[in-house]
Amino acid sequence: MDDPGDAGIDFSIAAWREDGRWSVATLPPRAVDTLGGFITALRQLTGEGGALGFVGVDEAFLIVVRIGTDGVARVLLTEANAAFDYDLAEEAFDLLDLDAPEDDDYDDYEPVGDLALMADFGVDSDAVELMLNNEDLFPDEQVTHLAHRLGFSDQLKTVLSPRDIPR
Repeated sequence: MDDPGDAGIDFSIAAWREDGRWSVATLPPRAVDTLGGFITALRQLTGEGGALGFVGVDEAFLIVVRIGTDGVARVLLTEANAAFDYDLAEEAFDLLDLDAPEDDDYDDYEPVGDLALMADFGVDSDAVELMLNNEDLFPDEQVTHLAHRLGFSDQLKTVLSPRDIPR
């Protein structure tokens, strides 16, 4: 496993709604040393409907965390096999109460976790799964796609420079 400091974090972003408007901010690197630290940082930002957090790692996978208004963390890991090589991905398995993957447990690019964590914001599990099945999208492009669907793509542009903005 990698040391947390060598985790290859590309970005860590939080998004939350207040008074019907989305706010987006980057989180400091220390907030993603561990998944628990990331969740703690997100819990401080909960607005209407909680907060969403996105961590992109090594241009290889994305972890999405939803903190509900009840403080409960829901997690989606976009690449199950990332748990072989990354502590953050292994922590996601632990939080999901799943055993770390064995050699052939998961197909390439198979997500694990809660595909419906954004359903009440208007992005259902089918839409999330369809986006994740596109193996050509990098994590920043996945976040850009989700931000477009959720309505905070303009705010996201201020903190993330995506390769491609879906139309």
